[in-house]
Amino acid sequence: MGKVVLDVSMSLDGFTAGANVRKEEPMGDGGERLHEWMSGEGPDGGVDTGIRRQVDAAVGATVIGRRTFDLGLVPWGGTPWPGVPSFVVTHRTRQDLLGDNGGTFAFDGLEAAARRAKDAAGDKDVLVLGADVARQLLGAGLLDEVWLHLVPLLLGAGTPLFGGVRAELVPEGAPVTGAASVTHLRYRVLKPGRP
Repeated sequence: MGKVVLDVSMSLDGFTAGANVRKEEPMGDGGERLHEWMSGEGPDGGVDTGIRRQVDAAVGATVIGRRTFDLGLVPWGGTPWPGVPSFVVTHRTRQDLLGDNGGTFAFDGLEAAARRAKDAAGDKDVLVLGADVARQLLGAGLLDEVWLHLVPLLLGAGTPLFGGVRAELVPEGAPVTGAASVTHLRYRVLKPGRP
């Protein structure tokens, strides 16, 4: 069975989106710069595109926060990965929504969404989108790993990662540095009673 994994780009000052997140700027002011490494440009760009391919190959389903869904649906043109089932965590459930790219969005509570996503993913991983839902999953003991792409950028304000939640993270492999000095890190979430 796959893992529940947060795959996220973060600024050096700890933000996963810039200030003033809104429909016109879903990543907030300057937040899109957190994803520039994915283009693979620069002398070590092949490292970055290799990391992106690993992430894309691992995804079997997604768990998405409601706000991330609301802001991302139009830019994604459907589910974040074409054809991949996505589970939106919300208190405002609704009928499933078929995305323009063949993927389905289902709407459920936190634990049910995580369980359904793991079932749908099979042997692949469940990727988490949204800092708030990632914090909730971590607090509930449902997050297994964090894949962090540390971008050498100071946003000054924005959406913090894991605000107020404590956990111990165990490194999985050595850090990898790609273009523009983005550092790719992997951590396993240490859970009580499990090594």
